[in-house]
Amino acid sequence: MNTLPEWTDLRFFLELARAGTLSGASRRLEVEHTTVARRIDRLETQLGSTLFDRSREGYELTEVGQALLPHAEAMEGAALAAAEQIGGAEVAAHGVVRLGVPEVFGVRVVAPLLATLLEQHPDLSIDLLNLPRFANLANREADLGVMLDPPTTGRYMVTRLASFHFYLYASPGYLARHPPIRTQADLAHHDFVDYVQDRLASRELSYLNELGFTPRRRICCSGMTGQLEAASLGMGLMMAPPYAIPADGRLVRVLPGFQAERSFWLAAPTDLYRLRRVKVVWNLLRECAESHPDLFV
Repeated sequence: MNTLPEWTDLRFFLELARAGTLSGASRRLEVEHTTVARRIDRLETQLGSTLFDRSREGYELTEVGQALLPHAEAMEGAALAAAEQIGGAEVAAHGVVRLGVPEVFGVRVVAPLLATLLEQHPDLSIDLLNLPRFANLANREADLGVMLDPPTTGRYMVTRLASFHFYLYASPGYLARHPPIRTQADLAHHDFVDYVQDRLASRELSYLNELGFTPRRRICCSGMTGQLEAASLGMGLMMAPPYAIPADGRLVRVLPGFQAERSFWLAAPTDLYRLRRVKVVWNLLRECAESHPDLFV
């Protein structure tokens, strides 16, 4: 190799590695998919190595591609940091931040916080990914994310955002039609709303197992939004954190002494964490968790 690869070609490499398809990478880069293919071919020719295995399903990194990935990510982080510093980001954040959060947490807690943040930083934009799962930081689906299972490998900044409780809730209509619940043993005679068990985004979501018996799951949903609606319509009991429960009285607390405790973690790739725009969102979430514990317990 007589010359170093161009940074722009490495950027195409990164986006294809994250998206896994030419069409996905082209959308991220806002170019034609043929341009992505041409840039990858040029990079492979220049390096004298095959970086991707091509198949009908998409593009998968080869061993050489995997070895190149962390170096390209480091270059990306340096380029982003340089752009921010030159652009005066020491004073105000600018650019786009992709924040991945659990769906109900994103709607009920995070979205209301963003109005003030965006007012303070006129050049900042937020892509809020409200997901029925947790954002994949490894493929850069998001710049930072809130999750139940923090990354254990790779280069990440991780902090415990908040410990929170899941409590039992039911609609007044359901409680009126079913036997009273005075003790935990009474729960065995009731219906439950839960996650689809073979589609759990985390083992931490199997909190109904802590009831001490196998619950009668009458309806299961892939996300908490569906569970809230089903429980509000009287289809069964559900467990949820306080922030998820609407204030309109459609769901009321049942058996206050029973709860399951979990923790939310906040994580970001190390190279992105040092960017001003990512840090202001990080700090916003930390400040919210510290100043509003009633949302979680």
